[in-house]
Amino acid sequence: MSIWRTVAAAALAAVVCGSATLPPHAGLVAHEWGTFTSVADREGNPVEWQANSGPVPLPCFVHNYQEISKLNAPPTTVRMETPVIYFYAPSATTVSADVTFRRGHMTEWYPAAQYRGRQLVWNSVEVLPGEDLAFPHGKSDNHYYAARRTDGAPLRAGKEQEKLLFYRGVGDLSVPVRPRFVGSSIEIQTAGQAAVPAVILFENRGGKAGYRVVGEVKGPVLAAPPELTGDVADLRRELTASLVAAGLYPKEAEAMLETWRDSWFEEGMRVIYIVPREIVDAELPLTITPQPADTARVFVGRVEMLSPAVEQEITDGVMHRDRSIYGKYARFLEPFVTMIRPNNPAVAAAFRGDLSIGATPCAR
Repeated sequence: MSIWRTVAAAALAAVVCGSATLPPHAGLVAHEWGTFTSVADREGNPVEWQANSGPVPLPCFVHNYQEISKLNAPPTTVRMETPVIYFYAPSATTVSADVTFRRGHMTEWYPAAQYRGRQLVWNSVEVLPGEDLAFPHGKSDNHYYAARRTDGAPLRAGKEQEKLLFYRGVGDLSVPVRPRFVGSSIEIQTAGQAAVPAVILFENRGGKAGYRVVGEVKGPVLAAPPELTGDVADLRRELTASLVAAGLYPKEAEAMLETWRDSWFEEGMRVIYIVPREIVDAELPLTITPQPADTARVFVGRVEMLSPAVEQEITDGVMHRDRSIYGKYARFLEPFVTMIRPNNPAVAAAFRGDLSIGATPCAR
């Protein structure tokens, strides 16, 4: 029997036995990265906030679900920011992909997909290695475009062309890292059984930055706040190494860091960590047909913390009507003020009505 008849017979047997699983597509590779952003309360638990507000506007050609982007969108605990999926193949092929945010809703995506609330479906996406396709570009520069700087194959979905599949969403999911202040130290606890493979504590205060590599976390770990004598370039190298170790190609890791170069390292204190793969797959199941021979899914978690320095700065800024404080902490200011309120009701009174958080207009 020829090899082709053997493969056909095996496929037929799988169908007869009720299994729709086909063997992986030889040579097809899919790599994905994204970010889960959350805010921790004083006990380290994720708080609800207007997560639909974005750090920077997306290009206007990106599709979006208008209803979830309105000002009155319900608060959630997590902003799923800029997941992108790259494809690599030795020759032209066609794939379909669907991704479901089980406890959330999709808010933006590109290229065009079937929108089903929690789910996006891309059918018949052409993977065209070696092709020189024209990608959409607005008049202004945008962090969105940095994600294209990889060796991923150009894609065509209907009439739209891109270097990747892009999407965003908001929802409630299991945040595996719970950081809180314990005296002068920071306790980093895990929620659930999964070990968190890489954890970094970062602070930027008044333009001076520092970080502390905590490493893998399986249970409660105490760490001293980072000294503000660090070099962000060194931190980028640490993060690049962690992303590559988690499964990304070097250019993909660099594209992710370039996409978030301003946001991850902005003013404030945060925990940056690699989300365990089992959590990504459970909360955000992805199906690609035909099944790639290799699929990497690397998500970075970002947990914002209300440090004593940030609390004092926000208190002073709100009480003195210093508008610069609103731009500095932007979308995180409202949940921070909510945490300050029980100890200082005057801050909440002064803050009331001063900030409007809603969907960020797109960038032309």
